Amino acid sequence: MSMRLSLLSPLLLLAACAGRPVTPPPAADAPMACNADAAKRYVGQPATAANVEAVRVASGATLVRALKPDQMVTLEYRGDRVNVLQDGAGIIERISCG
Repeated sequence: MSMRLSLLSPLLLLAACAGRPVTPPPAADAPMACNADAAKRYVGQPATAANVEAVRVASGATLVRALKPDQMVTLEYRGDRVNVLQDGAGIIERISCG
């Protein structure tokens, strides 16, 4: 009986994972929902949580990604995301969409 159960366990785990909904990535031709130029006034400001959120709101983006120097990032493009790049001192040095 335990042999049968041990053989079924991996199948049950796979079946449990198969039913989970997956959020598809945005289409490559999705409209741009981010305007980095509208948030440029925050360049030179500290990358505090409040300023990073203010960049998101000003840019009209749905998502925000605050990036530190040498931080690894994913390379998928998101037209609804604003990137807040900061220097080693935590100062916003560039704002871009994607």
